[in-house]
Amino acid sequence: MKPTLPFSQTEIEKLAATHPTPFYIYDEQSIVAGADDLNKAFTNAGLKHKNFFAVKALPNPHILKILAAQGMGADCSSLPELLIAEQAGLTGEDIFLTSNNTPAEEFKEAARLGAIINFDDISHLPYFQKHLGELPEIGCARYNPGDLKDGTSIIGKPLEAKFGATRKQIIEIYEQMQSAGVKRFGIHTMVASNSLEPAYLIDTAKILFQLILEIYQKTGIVFEFANLGGGFGIPYQPDQHSLDIIKVAQGIKKHHDEILLKVGHPEIHIFTENGRWITGPHGYLITKAIHFKNTYKNYIGVDASMANLMRPGMYGAYHHITVLGKENSPLTNTYDVVGSLCENNDKFAIDRNLPKIETGDLLVIQDAGAHAHSMGFNYNGKLRNAEFLLKDDGSYQIIRRAETIKDYFATLV
Repeated sequence: MKPTLPFSQTEIEKLAATHPTPFYIYDEQSIVAGADDLNKAFTNAGLKHKNFFAVKALPNPHILKILAAQGMGADCSSLPELLIAEQAGLTGEDIFLTSNNTPAEEFKEAARLGAIINFDDISHLPYFQKHLGELPEIGCARYNPGDLKDGTSIIGKPLEAKFGATRKQIIEIYEQMQSAGVKRFGIHTMVASNSLEPAYLIDTAKILFQLILEIYQKTGIVFEFANLGGGFGIPYQPDQHSLDIIKVAQGIKKHHDEILLKVGHPEIHIFTENGRWITGPHGYLITKAIHFKNTYKNYIGVDASMANLMRPGMYGAYHHITVLGKENSPLTNTYDVVGSLCENNDKFAIDRNLPKIETGDLLVIQDAGAHAHSMGFNYNGKLRNAEFLLKDDGSYQIIRRAETIKDYFATLV
């Protein structure tokens, strides 16, 4: 069973009366509670930890300000994301740039902000030097473990991924950094996406710690931090279990001490860049049923589309759907819940058992707080929808207005 919604049918009907559906709602109180749980899991395990919220998950400075107050930084992958972090009041080493195929403009902006720059490839070192001169004060590179990890369905197999450097390359990267005069060092990897298995995440840390040890013994480089990436999953389906983050943190601590501290490497900071785990369960796409169609199947047409939430169409991802006012009604009908794009994968649910739905009913598509609005697009001329923040006092703050036709045509020459 999915948790109780943080709002009532009456509240949403009132909001929809002045702001037409579809729109997103994010629950501030639950986001803060989740951030606190993540911080405590690592702190209680005895680790020095910082999470850099993956801006790509929910790129809105209002959200970043909330998380900055919880001690979190920003994980960025583009120039606009760097600027969003700056708008939220984050600068310097509170920003982590992890991009790939990176243009010079992004490196320059990250350098201006004093961000930690994570190099994706050995060729990026001379490219950076050509355009900016000296390498950054902190040297960090992304490691791709190849066949040491299986990968996940969303992020893919490391051997087939475009991200990161091989083991041989990563050692050469740090030797080049050391020769270039870099004095401070960190390392990064990211091989998981939406994982619910502690063992997989713990094993990733073990592999990275072993690599740190190898580089330390070969070069004498002492690492300040290891960024284990994101990948902490959430239970999208009602019968899935939640990730045991306490077990994850304790497992990481065990390997940290056994692999690094026992051989004399100083304690390091553990960085993560979770976005989905922080905001994913606390975002809701509100949409209205506008059509019923009965052909070879029963279809409920809603006023949202894949342009608003592409995860089901792109990944076949499950998102739980609640019909407001019918939360306790029997699931007597089977529907495909669809949008209006000229694409047959424009479906939020396929053969989903739901209460009887009538036109005008408001549907809540749950777990839409990450990689949802941010992955939207304008195909078929669809306009991006508004975003609201449900505040602690029960009020609704608009944090992004809906696009207009004027916005859509604004870039045409």
